[in-house]
Amino acid sequence: MAKKKATASKAPKAQKSSGKLQIQSWIETFDFGKELKVKNELTGFVYFLGVDDSNKLHGLVEEHALAWQMEGLKKNEREFIYFVGLQGPVWILRPRSKNSVGHDGLLDEAQYTWARDQFGGLVAQFKAHQLKALQIEFHGTSSTQDLGALTGLNMAPYNFRQFVDGKHLSDLPKVALRKTLGDLEKETLKAASVRSRAVTLARHLVNLPPNDLNPKTFSEMATKKLPFSKNMKVTVWDTKKLISEGMGLHVAVGQGAEHGPCMVHMRYRPTKKSSLKPIAFVGKGITFDTGGLDIKPSSSMRLMKKDMGGAASVMALALWASESQYEGPLDFYLALAENAVDGKSFRPSDVITARNGMKVEIDNTDAEGRLVLADVLDVACKQKGSDDPEFVIDVATLTGAIKVGLGAEIAGLFSNDDDLAKALTDAGQRAGDLNWRMPLFEKYWGDLSSPFADCKNSGGGFGGAITAALFLQKFVGGKKWAHLDVYAWADKASGAIGSAGGSGQPVQCLIEFLQARV
Repeated sequence: MAKKKATASKAPKAQKSSGKLQIQSWIETFDFGKELKVKNELTGFVYFLGVDDSNKLHGLVEEHALAWQMEGLKKNEREFIYFVGLQGPVWILRPRSKNSVGHDGLLDEAQYTWARDQFGGLVAQFKAHQLKALQIEFHGTSSTQDLGALTGLNMAPYNFRQFVDGKHLSDLPKVALRKTLGDLEKETLKAASVRSRAVTLARHLVNLPPNDLNPKTFSEMATKKLPFSKNMKVTVWDTKKLISEGMGLHVAVGQGAEHGPCMVHMRYRPTKKSSLKPIAFVGKGITFDTGGLDIKPSSSMRLMKKDMGGAASVMALALWASESQYEGPLDFYLALAENAVDGKSFRPSDVITARNGMKVEIDNTDAEGRLVLADVLDVACKQKGSDDPEFVIDVATLTGAIKVGLGAEIAGLFSNDDDLAKALTDAGQRAGDLNWRMPLFEKYWGDLSSPFADCKNSGGGFGGAITAALFLQKFVGGKKWAHLDVYAWADKASGAIGSAGGSGQPVQCLIEFLQARV
């Protein structure tokens, strides 16, 4: 079957008055397959050379460079070349092969990643030059490189304060994009738009202040604000329903807050019948974490609006599945609560019964994320019949310990299934959204022993990410399961993340994982 070429695309419509959250896309305003035609406007030129073509490079230099620049530019062997020439600023990008850093290539920079971050990083330069027009040319690039470049261009403009009304796109140039030595596929354009907008949603949810985003308003995002397709059914279990289901751990965490805890279930079933079994995703959604009665010091509480980063990524993945019309059945669960300080807050030494019947002694009210996840994991794992999941994957900003070990950009991966773990790690490498497998070392379970209950919810000071994962494993009932312990935050702008704040981790990894299954 012949591949479809890209055609000119109309600008996205303005935000509708329906109350839906419309995530606008810059690349959907590009003129595809065209030469740029401008008059008296400051213009920039970007060339992405996917093949090592010295003749092409020399031709570009001769077309744009001043006489005194030519000799040096032709000899330049760098991946990134920038100069201001006869017609305006010029950027030439040409990836070079690199030696592997080892680890079976699992931490190597993928073609997609390089293109995404290089093109994402250019957006700030376009703004700094105050460009009014931009010609972009892809030359001999692969579809993977095209996807990365377009995704980066679409991710980088996001700015929290300007996002909702679309002003984050207002100071960007008009763009004509063409491809030589190859075709730009229409499917690639759509994939880049849907993927980048999903990441943007996750980032925006994390950035929302906790006086705006609480369990009630978060659940309303799913039921009222997002433009899900008709094959996505959304159900909300309120606090009363959680109590009737015996979800004592989930209820306890949120019982001190003004807005009580709830669970959101987004059930996606493709239009065409699929032979695939469902995959369930569970996201930790603590909309603000004071630490509870074991209150955090003020310095540790500053970023605790991001403690719903796991739920943000799961909701973003649901939007991606809906808009891309994913071919397999999926379930998305959000475990929502606010861990507040109040006379009704749960206490250290409370013994609480989980949905699966386990009794848990509260050792630390600041180890609350695993409690809400535990009860919701039990719901996800006990679905029956055609809804019985093949895999269950949870995503959570669960421990500071994992960041100490792996830093902000590499998620900790725990799994009871080698094949599932490998698929997720491989997907993370391809997507530039890395994770690294950590051990489920059963000997550490003894740190959670309790004389008053089946276990405690936290243990000693070492191996905290491992004991947290071991706790969650007790609630998956032997299902093939993976747990991603994420940071979900970018402390500074870098690459396609054009501003500090929510990072969208691990949305791109999970998209790659799902795409590999169909």
